[in-house]
Amino acid sequence: MTAQLTLTRQDLRRLAITRQHLTKQKPPAMLDVIRDLGCVQLDPIRAVERTHLLVLWSRLGKFDKTELKRLRWEEKALFEYWAHAASMVLTEEFPLFSWGMRQRRNDPARAARYQKWFDEHPGIIDLKDHILDRLRHEGPLFSREIETEDDLRYESRWSSGRFVGFILDYLWSNGEILTVERVGNQRKWGLAEHFWPEWTPQEEWTARQACCFAVQKAIRALGAATVKQIKAHYTRGMYPEITAVLRQLVKEEILMPVKVGSLTDDYYLHADDLPLLHQLQNGAWQPHTTFLSPFDNLICDRDRTEALWDFFFRIEIYVPAAKREYGYYVLPILHGDKLIGRIDPKMDRKTHTLHIHNVYAEPGAPKNKKTVREIGQAATSLATFLGAKQIEWGNVPEGWAALKQVG
Repeated sequence: MTAQLTLTRQDLRRLAITRQHLTKQKPPAMLDVIRDLGCVQLDPIRAVERTHLLVLWSRLGKFDKTELKRLRWEEKALFEYWAHAASMVLTEEFPLFSWGMRQRRNDPARAARYQKWFDEHPGIIDLKDHILDRLRHEGPLFSREIETEDDLRYESRWSSGRFVGFILDYLWSNGEILTVERVGNQRKWGLAEHFWPEWTPQEEWTARQACCFAVQKAIRALGAATVKQIKAHYTRGMYPEITAVLRQLVKEEILMPVKVGSLTDDYYLHADDLPLLHQLQNGAWQPHTTFLSPFDNLICDRDRTEALWDFFFRIEIYVPAAKREYGYYVLPILHGDKLIGRIDPKMDRKTHTLHIHNVYAEPGAPKNKKTVREIGQAATSLATFLGAKQIEWGNVPEGWAALKQVG
């Protein structure tokens, strides 16, 4: 029997960073980057820039946003649906997400929750039919074109509290409607059946097929992963029969159980990534310095980030300003295979100024000229991408003072 492979934490960090195109190596085309990530999370906050644009900037630098629009709305190579959060996902992987849509439609617990709402508010069913009828006869509509002043409302911390939004989310989760265009942060909704390009794969997968595909996709995006990490990534919480699937994939030698340093959990590595791992161990590593969106695929699993990088990271958006430790929308600094600090930025689009209110260095972060220069280059790249004409620096840690000369 072949001895079990052991990776260092550095090996795994470098493999994950390379698989996610965060090295100095020239990245592939935008769609190939998204293929390897599996999904790119969407979020409305624009303190710096929308997270999906930051995720792509971290990998592609200043890219052509019209190319992304073309992929989304003209070629329809991407669509919006649930992955490890609301995300851009690949139309070519529709059978996987179609399975997820069926699961949500047929989930008894979910059905009971919605039925409770329907029972308490009888008009919702009529509203649902009304929305579908309008989309069928009028074509795609913004939610504001559907809403009326006399729409019923409900208490909600996270949304407008209008039942129109509630029903739109319900129909979207079911796979009956999709976002077919965005203007700023406004979504235009249309019937899903009218969105799909002719080439969309339509086969219906079983739970085992869906899990088998998603497990491999998650593991390759993460470099190597534990069962818990797989479940938290890509199609978060949607891994039926994962124990049996992992056993079968190991038996077929598609996956390899590996150990990672002193970490006690079992990790799985995809056999297709073994040559890349060996290349990185033999000197092919190409370190790069950039900033990461707080929702970046590399760090969206906070527990994994802490285990592999010794980097504790939490979003403080909902923390009162006076109680924040770092800031409202903080971007970690990825330097090679380490997370060496974080910046607290805000983009002022009226004055074309990127304000970096605070810069924080992790204990032991390098303070040499090369590191500071590369952080400054990342800041300049971000400012250029955002259309900023200047960078205003606030507090900078000792040893990184030269950053104030950037911008």
